[in-house]
Amino acid sequence: MPIDPDVAIGAEVGSRTFSWSASDVLLYHLGIGAGSRPGDNLAPAALRYTLDDDRLRVLASFGVVAPTFHETDPPPLDLPGCDINLAQVVHGSQEIHVHAPIPTAGEATLSTRITDVWDKGKAAVIWQEGTATSPDGENLWTVRSSIFVKGEGGWGGDRGASTPVLAPSREPDATASFATTPQQALLYRLCGDRNPLHADPGFAKAAGFPAPILHGLCTYGIVLREVVDALLDGDAGAVSAYRARFAGVVFPGETIRIRAWDTGEQIVVDATVGDPERPALADCQVTKASRVR
Repeated sequence: MPIDPDVAIGAEVGSRTFSWSASDVLLYHLGIGAGSRPGDNLAPAALRYTLDDDRLRVLASFGVVAPTFHETDPPPLDLPGCDINLAQVVHGSQEIHVHAPIPTAGEATLSTRITDVWDKGKAAVIWQEGTATSPDGENLWTVRSSIFVKGEGGWGGDRGASTPVLAPSREPDATASFATTPQQALLYRLCGDRNPLHADPGFAKAAGFPAPILHGLCTYGIVLREVVDALLDGDAGAVSAYRARFAGVVFPGETIRIRAWDTGEQIVVDATVGDPERPALADCQVTKASRVR
């Protein structure tokens, strides 16, 4: 069997030590659309993402990509007990919990393990969890993610549990939209994800898509940035956690539409794309840092 849960679950994927700089942060913010609207080059709120001065703040979602930011090869899938390939895989969901605002430069070590493997019948879901620690052993952030592996289910394993995030039955507290550009994925791939699914038309077609799709983590970052600007006064450090499930694909050039509800400690978010409208992110929730609740 290509996936052996007995081997995979609990296996240590490994550790990697990495560093990042303000230049990496700036490129990431540009990759998720910061500074792209007319007038953003002069707007103080936009320049908090795009200018490397003492006002630069780091979106929490940067912690997800920081460990692999300098990678130039497609992401490896050498997971213990999992014989799978890139053409089978799409990103399922992503969470990050930050223990304090991420600094604009630093060094850390990420240690990751496989926590669960779910059997969805015609597919498998593999969950990983990792903790980034500073050189002196301080926990900086924790990431949890799943990948959806087509064609690898059906062994009679645990189907897993779902934790839906329900929007309040009222009008949203904020709405926003962001028009991705045709080259959005080509720019974002410079943030360390060279999966050809997002750039190579032939590879995308072989994987079952009519054209390259936008990275799920690019949509993830775009939505967080828009929510921070709309409901947290542009304060990237006001976020302590962020999670979302990738409910549908976004093609470069499409417009992402966002609705957000402030419920106190959390902000519930709905993100859609296309015409007719289809889901982009689901079960999406931003948790505020304790100082801003």
